[in-house]
Amino acid sequence: MGREHRNASDRRPAARLAHRHLARFVARIEHVDPGAHRRIKGLRLVTAYGIAAALGSLPAVAHGFSSGSAIAMLAAGFALWASVSEARMARFESSRDLAVLCLAAALGAASLAALAPAMSGFGRAGPEWILLSGAFLAGFCRKYGVLGTGVGSQFYIGQLLAFGAGLGPADLGAIAVAGAVAAVACIVPRLLSGPAERPAAVPQRIEALVDGPAAWLRPSPEFAMGLQAASAALVVLLLNSACHLTESAWAITACVYVVAGSAAGTIDRVRRRIAGTLAGVPLGLMFLPVAGDYPLLVWAAASLAMIVYAMALPERYDIACAAFAFTLVVTLAATGEHSVALLASRTWETILGGALGAAAAKWIFPLRPARAET
Repeated sequence: MGREHRNASDRRPAARLAHRHLARFVARIEHVDPGAHRRIKGLRLVTAYGIAAALGSLPAVAHGFSSGSAIAMLAAGFALWASVSEARMARFESSRDLAVLCLAAALGAASLAALAPAMSGFGRAGPEWILLSGAFLAGFCRKYGVLGTGVGSQFYIGQLLAFGAGLGPADLGAIAVAGAVAAVACIVPRLLSGPAERPAAVPQRIEALVDGPAAWLRPSPEFAMGLQAASAALVVLLLNSACHLTESAWAITACVYVVAGSAAGTIDRVRRRIAGTLAGVPLGLMFLPVAGDYPLLVWAAASLAMIVYAMALPERYDIACAAFAFTLVVTLAATGEHSVALLASRTWETILGGALGAAAAKWIFPLRPARAET
């Protein structure tokens, strides 16, 4: 009896240790997959993208536009990122916000298309300089709550998509059609998902204070965030003018989306974004040999990755960035881009943009949490 009692006593610490490790593992899974509602949103992102791409490709929709082939790409991008930014509980409010977000993306694309000829003489970057306005608005518009945050982001996304497609003034009609198609494509899945979704809580205002100058010289936190993103993006453009970067728009995008409500928060997002990109890009490159022969497999993997992206946001930004980096690489490969150098440049462009974003957050009107005052 004594020996059995001692053996049972010896097993108890081991059992408690195993239970503790199991509990930690389950908690980590919960951070990535907090519930069915987040998986439903991920499915909605993929559905909105697919509907927009399909509708935009219809001959009846693209007929009469010189850039008709760009409608599907623009509409799919507008719908996807509008669905990401939308964060309401009720169907009516969600539908309203989705329509506004698609309009914001169309306006961003139209701004770049309309101004592109005027900027063509500004060095190698040319129309890319227009992205500075979107970079600033992506930070500044957080002043206006959940919808304002999405509007600023969508305006930049619209500019980015128009820049990538090389659009000009003649394409304004196609942009308007793409915005309308995107609104339909993302509102319909939201109406069908109904009350099953519970968006992650998003703060209405940035609770932060600007360090450094006298109180009367301090801008609002949101203005400081916009200035930080735009300043970091400006450095990228100057570097691109001096020495040609492979995909400078990727570095600018990293500058825009790493800026957070405090300098410490920005540095944390930079670390997570870089870590996620370092994981996602190599995984995407592994699909490169089969991208041409098995496009269905590649698109299925990309769809699954976007579901993981929606599940991981916002708690696990690193996993979300890995999922999106993977999606970007495999979709580019599926559409015919097989240059390993270009696809791999996503990694170092992200490192460059993240480092510049962190530097801007530290040196340009640095922010600290307001609760630190108490």
